[in-house]
Amino acid sequence: MPPLTSLSATQLATYAQIAQAQAIKGKVIGRIDPLASANPNELAVYICSEHHSSSYGNTACRFPLMSVIKPFSLLFLLHHCGTDSVRQWVGMQPSDMPFNSLEQLRADQGFPRNPMINSGAIALADKLPGTTATERCTALCQWLNQQANVTLRLDATVLTAVRQSDRSANLALVDYLAACNVLHNPSLALDTYEQICCLSGQVADLVQLGQLLAGTAQPAQPLLPQHRQIVNAVMLTCGLYATSGRYAVEIGLPLKSGISGALLAVVPRQGAIACYSPALDDIGNPVAALALVQQLSQDLQLSVFS
Repeated sequence: MPPLTSLSATQLATYAQIAQAQAIKGKVIGRIDPLASANPNELAVYICSEHHSSSYGNTACRFPLMSVIKPFSLLFLLHHCGTDSVRQWVGMQPSDMPFNSLEQLRADQGFPRNPMINSGAIALADKLPGTTATERCTALCQWLNQQANVTLRLDATVLTAVRQSDRSANLALVDYLAACNVLHNPSLALDTYEQICCLSGQVADLVQLGQLLAGTAQPAQPLLPQHRQIVNAVMLTCGLYATSGRYAVEIGLPLKSGISGALLAVVPRQGAIACYSPALDDIGNPVAALALVQQLSQDLQLSVFS
């Protein structure tokens, strides 16, 4: 089989159409209205390396990144604040509990287990620069747009729907983090977290962001290799929540999913694969996108352990 750098559009379409049939095994998220109206059978994918790209599906579709923003919030803070500071704010250990688990946070005595679960991402949102949530979201958005030459923007409709949805799990996390003196400003931290999760883009934007982590992009501000290494390692071990260990074996790539159906796979030193497929499994991972990336990784021997 050809390497990632020479996978043709025809070959990608064949892989994608087979994976797309798996969408029937999942369901779109129901608690956030704009996401609930998504077509569960849709699959868009964009593969990009330093000198090659290929795509399939409705690549013009925009979607909120949701939890796929988490690795990039981590990257931003590593770049601007340094590794030592970030390690004081959040752990780097996998969790086998749900991404919004209060039980996990209590077991860890208020110290978030990793940046890919909600407690860790909220703790990092508390550390983004700016006096308002809008300033913080804008700072992250502008930095990513400049670094990766992309066009992320806040989806105000999705943000309103998020604020009107059941937020009880995240509110409980914020209350506990505040009680443990992890957050400087609890309400601001949650507002910031909700806004950055509602940054939207297309699969072409997401794959360009992935190239920052793959080391195949030319960012406006150089990134330290050790920062990319930290983000990729945390994605590999924590990016798919309780199924991270399974897919580390079966796919072997840094991965991050979002409940919108976004999925990013980083192929270090080669490029990235970005997908949008709204039908999710019980964990909250996009079914068709995972099936696609899994088959590509196995056939093209993309695993970092190959």
